Amino acid sequence: MTAPDVADHVLGDADATVTLLEYGDYECPYCAAAAPVLRQVVEDSGGQVRLVFRNFPIADRHPFALTAALAAEAAGAQGAFWAMHELLFARQDRLDDAALRAYAEELGIDGSRVVGEPAQVFGDKVEADFAAGLAAGVGGTPTVFIDGQLWTGRVETGALRRAIMSSAAGMNGSAADGRRDPGPGRQRRWSLGHRRAQREALPEDPEQDDPGDRCNY
Repeated sequence: MTAPDVADHVLGDADATVTLLEYGDYECPYCAAAAPVLRQVVEDSGGQVRLVFRNFPIADRHPFALTAALAAEAAGAQGAFWAMHELLFARQDRLDDAALRAYAEELGIDGSRVVGEPAQVFGDKVEADFAAGLAAGVGGTPTVFIDGQLWTGRVETGALRRAIMSSAAGMNGSAADGRRDPGPGRQRRWSLGHRRAQREALPEDPEQDDPGDRCNY
């Protein structure tokens, strides 16, 4: 079992025996398609599976991915992460600031806190998620790990359930997907230069370059 970071958002039983870890982008259509599948797997597991979501906004290709990620984190600070998470995927055709404010207010939280300067305080969280994904070899979205092992198949209910059963039975072993610590007290803003530097450090992985079911970084 892979323990989530204390800052992670967890859907399902915190003590579940199997962890699904997803790196996702709110503007990626494949992540939107994967979201209800992953939720169903968790809900049908009888408390045996939990889902952890980490942000991997491909901002060079998706102009609203970063602000949507910040909005989700800001909603989380108001106790509405998963509700905003699902709403963003359901309405990813409109993720501008006005829409993000409206979505927050629809959920009964303060819309002014999910956009602009108030949302910038969550930049370190989004950046830390992204860095952890790069360290784990993430090359596109959605990327899913099952108890630390990279899932290379499509995000489909039946296939995931079979893989989860194998993992629960101890057949897959485990692997660290470690998060790189950005360092205490460092308040960094997301920058294009930083993203490019990270991208240059990413090893090529042709097995992940499947345009049929992921948005590539």
